[in-house]
Amino acid sequence: MEKATFAGGCFWCMVTPFEELPGIHGIVSGYTGGTVPDPTYEQVKTGTTGHYEVVQITFEPELFPYEKLLELYWPQTDPTDGEGQFQDRGTQYKPAIFYHTEQQRELAEQSKQQLAQSGRFDKPIVTEILPASVFYPAEEYHQDYHKKNVKHYKEDRAQSGRDEFINKNW
Repeated sequence: MEKATFAGGCFWCMVTPFEELPGIHGIVSGYTGGTVPDPTYEQVKTGTTGHYEVVQITFEPELFPYEKLLELYWPQTDPTDGEGQFQDRGTQYKPAIFYHTEQQRELAEQSKQQLAQSGRFDKPIVTEILPASVFYPAEEYHQDYHKKNVKHYKEDRAQSGRDEFINKNW
């Protein structure tokens, strides 16, 4: 088993693309990259802790290689927006790939370069590729939020502009 950690704005919206796929053994919403130990959602959402909202995926690389995770990751984001994602603004919502191994770093860098060279976007790809650091699971009510609070999740996602961007650009 390996871990993959991705930031792409609100972590609620980053869970569903990776769910229920062979070789994916768990997805946890949480926080990483900051300086405050054991941060709370209330702290992270202020943008002052240095944390990103992320999903951490436990996967079996023989069944679902890291490259496939990257292929799923990119189309969930606006990789040209370094100020947040969609309606979620601030450093805690910036897109980033947190690598756990040197191989993950190399593959992430390659995929970022391929996307930049593809001509898909007129602006530079600003998604950061950073070493994984301490991961803090988010509060329980954030885990599987899309299943626990279906109506609110769908409303929030519809308001975010994420789906329109994905449909237009990916």
